[in-house]
Amino acid sequence: MHNIYTKIVAGIHKFFKENAFEKAVIGVSGGIDSALCLKLTIDALGADNVTAILMPEKGVSSDENYLHSKTLCQFLKVEAFSVPINKFLTDFLSLPWRPNDLAQINVKARIRMCILYNFSNTRNALVIGTSNKTELALGYGTKHGDMAADLEVIGDLLKEDVYKLAEHVGLPDEFLHKTPSAELYVGQSDEEELGISYKEIDTILKHIDNGLTKDDLIDKGLSPHSVHKIFRLMEINQHKLQPTFIIKATS
Repeated sequence: MHNIYTKIVAGIHKFFKENAFEKAVIGVSGGIDSALCLKLTIDALGADNVTAILMPEKGVSSDENYLHSKTLCQFLKVEAFSVPINKFLTDFLSLPWRPNDLAQINVKARIRMCILYNFSNTRNALVIGTSNKTELALGYGTKHGDMAADLEVIGDLLKEDVYKLAEHVGLPDEFLHKTPSAELYVGQSDEEELGISYKEIDTILKHIDNGLTKDDLIDKGLSPHSVHKIFRLMEINQHKLQPTFIIKATS
């Protein structure tokens, strides 16, 4: 893990230098991904150049996650702001149409990204993304929401590697043993929503990276349901990872 840690920290430093930025801003949720990204960014740029923004939804985000986020920021000696998103969400309920549940859930991630970019414009900072390779491969995230960023720090790490690196850099146990959740609604957990454990997902993704097909994976004894579901998610969510398509109308 030390080699991976060194490459990521060096990569962050190089990206900021090449783009002539010194400051970074990151949304910290209390989960392992954002906690690890915060630590790596601080190690690359220094605590004085990093700002954390905590954006809980009161009544949905757990007090435990908020406390863990706040405590981590204090321990790492980084500037932190708390911006509850409830009042922003309320305005969307007064639209001429009534947003359905999916729309209102995705709005949460997009509100948080708007807050981060408002800060980034104000302070001339770059937004640090917190999506890991497992989430990006499946498109498990909100387009123009938590998947919007200037730099993805752990985008080349599967979820299992995120845990290993978090342990390597010394993140507290409460981050290592927490059930992964985007906290988009009460009681939500990532694995329950996906219907597959991260361990199984990462196993399948590693085989796909090695060139195995859907049939190959099933022949190896992996769950046909899980294999088909992962290939389906990768197919239907591919658009989330692509630049906006431009219609060519000139020669």
